[in-house]
Amino acid sequence: MRTRTLGTTGPRVSALGLGCMGMSALYGEADRAESVATIHAALEAGVTLLDTGDFYGMGHNEILIGEALRAAPAARREQALVSVKFGALRDPDGGWSGYDGRPAAVKNFAAYSLQRLGVDHIDVYRIARLDPDVPVEETVGAIAELVEKGYVRHIGLSEVGADTIRRAAATAPISDLQIEYSLISRGIEDEILPTTRELGIGITAYGVLSRGLISGHFTADRQLGAGDFRAMSPRFQGDNLRHNLNLVEALRKIAEQKGVSVAQIAIAWVLARGEDIVPLVGARRRDRLSEALGALDVTLEAADLTAIEEAVPPGAAAGDRYPAAQMAHLES
Repeated sequence: MRTRTLGTTGPRVSALGLGCMGMSALYGEADRAESVATIHAALEAGVTLLDTGDFYGMGHNEILIGEALRAAPAARREQALVSVKFGALRDPDGGWSGYDGRPAAVKNFAAYSLQRLGVDHIDVYRIARLDPDVPVEETVGAIAELVEKGYVRHIGLSEVGADTIRRAAATAPISDLQIEYSLISRGIEDEILPTTRELGIGITAYGVLSRGLISGHFTADRQLGAGDFRAMSPRFQGDNLRHNLNLVEALRKIAEQKGVSVAQIAIAWVLARGEDIVPLVGARRRDRLSEALGALDVTLEAADLTAIEEAVPPGAAAGDRYPAAQMAHLES
């Protein structure tokens, strides 16, 4: 497994990370035993970065990762680096009610995450979305205090814009920014990516397959359950979905010429964007994990990249990546 560094202040991690959210929430039912087996398979393959959030399944995801780590061989367990997002407020009905980045809340969230994960420190800690009522300096400063006490190793950011990145980096060393980045979500290229590169901050890219939309496995007639985020996502609706799947078919032709899958070429494209970018793959099953890992063996030549850009040019996707209410919480 190749490795990359999360910025100039972050840890050395595997070239691909495993995003574990779908094992607990937002994408329909998941099999617990298969989820644990998938985490074990990832560790065995050399994947070191496991990403979660304390609000994924109201703590279920952290408990699941803790269970998988305890059952893993000691050598694999010790190589695992856990990235945790915090701050999202939930209610018993599963609703969302904003974000809390107050220093006291930061430390409270961390205390519960450490317990659920069964670890003595969190490798990368970040607020999931900026709390509009709390200056980022205060939130990052609270995480920095946790670093000083040994409860957190590195400070990350999530879904924030260039100005916030600069303010955060002036407060404490920032290892990486976690943000959506894929062939059909390229908004970071204008201002955010140049800023992180100027400051030596890595990118942890989630949504590299756009929640399965550009995996090559999603079909127009697929029925989504009420609890599946994609049932509300603009890119999966009506004409938007049909348009976006046409992009996938154009990408499939290139993948077939390379002898690889659509998912593999989409992940390989993100890998090719720079050594400072670590794609997170959201595999919930071992077969999907194996497919994703195959992207590490895909070499994209200049002609391949040109063909991909022609098939899926910047801004080609139809529909926003989140519903309007959630887009309001994102910086650009």
